[in-house]
Amino acid sequence: MSRPLPLLQAAPIFQKGDYREVLLREMDAGKIPLSLGKGCPVKCEFCYELDHSYRETLDPPKTSDEDWKFILDYINKKPTDPLQFWCLGGNEYMEWTDLFLHPKAMEWVEDFLKYTDKNIQFFTVGFVHVPKIHQLAAQYPGRINFELSVITLGSYRQQLMPHAPSVKHVLKVLDGPAVSSANFYSFDHHTMSEDARTISAVNKSCVLWMGCLTPVNGIKPDTAALMRRGRTTLPDEARRIYDMALPNSTTIHTEASITAFLNRRRIVTAFDSLELEKKDTVVVAKSVHRILSMFRKHRARLLYVPNATLGGDSDCTVLLTFDDIARRITTEKVLHIPKCVMQSGRGMDTDIAGVTLEQFMRKTGVRVKVLHKINTQFANRLLYRNGHLKNYVEDYLGNPLTQQYETLPIPA
Repeated sequence: MSRPLPLLQAAPIFQKGDYREVLLREMDAGKIPLSLGKGCPVKCEFCYELDHSYRETLDPPKTSDEDWKFILDYINKKPTDPLQFWCLGGNEYMEWTDLFLHPKAMEWVEDFLKYTDKNIQFFTVGFVHVPKIHQLAAQYPGRINFELSVITLGSYRQQLMPHAPSVKHVLKVLDGPAVSSANFYSFDHHTMSEDARTISAVNKSCVLWMGCLTPVNGIKPDTAALMRRGRTTLPDEARRIYDMALPNSTTIHTEASITAFLNRRRIVTAFDSLELEKKDTVVVAKSVHRILSMFRKHRARLLYVPNATLGGDSDCTVLLTFDDIARRITTEKVLHIPKCVMQSGRGMDTDIAGVTLEQFMRKTGVRVKVLHKINTQFANRLLYRNGHLKNYVEDYLGNPLTQQYETLPIPA
């Protein structure tokens, strides 16, 4: 899907191509910036990193022993927060890749656990060494948060992940103490539910993280169609898993529309606390627009802003850009914008594309009142607050308000 040229563009950051600066920026954001030195060779069809042209990234070379020493020394100087998990891999100023394809990844994970007192978090489709990963989890209990991207174990795996590890290997990774959570999705009938049954039979303690994938810019049409089919089969798949009563914790972090509905009371309470007047114009994404249209109609003017930058079916206030908002302005002189729009890793008062609030106001002539209560901390709490499968089945699928919510019109 093509994207219109941006009205607002961020100024270049890395004009000299200094990749050490990239490493520092990533580490200051809690990342462990290893690099394969090239695009991810796994080339998963559903990957959200297929199109990152809206933000500036730099391609660092393959991480060397010298680079690793620099990274480890720098992180060791940072204060230790026992609740923080350092994320393996930079993904704000670097392209995300499956870093366990780096020949020294397992060695460096062990170094991190041995030579720092900090915790580590990582995502992979399964390129970890077994039994080494289980040995490390047993040796350093509580310090590893391993989120395994299973995606699917069924017939669609070859289409979506042609270069991923085999199902046999993934099950070996699951069979032990290492994996904290396994994420997999609905693509058709008896896909997510059968995966849940299989994974739980192997590992009864890991969190089952389920839902459906949202196509964005860069996703091939046939893959996007498969993702959308998963959305239509999600209700039946969720009910099947609900009826299984598995011993695992079953979570469902699905699309923004469902998350918003499950958190409708908290959204309305937060909206009321803003003490807006009817003439005030508030920037909202689609799902929040529907919630407020249902429960707080005419309490303020809602300016619906699509996620045009990310494109596809994206619907998320946190991922709106100032460029998205600028395209929706007509006669507005003052806008109320949630703080979460401008809390990206690109810097203070900056959106995910690197455009600042000051640039937005200067280019558009619009004055902005920031809604500080609607920040990323608030948004993240809502994401996890009602994220159990039970909530989805009982309060979404079983709620008579759902049909009205799903069919509410939004502005053209």
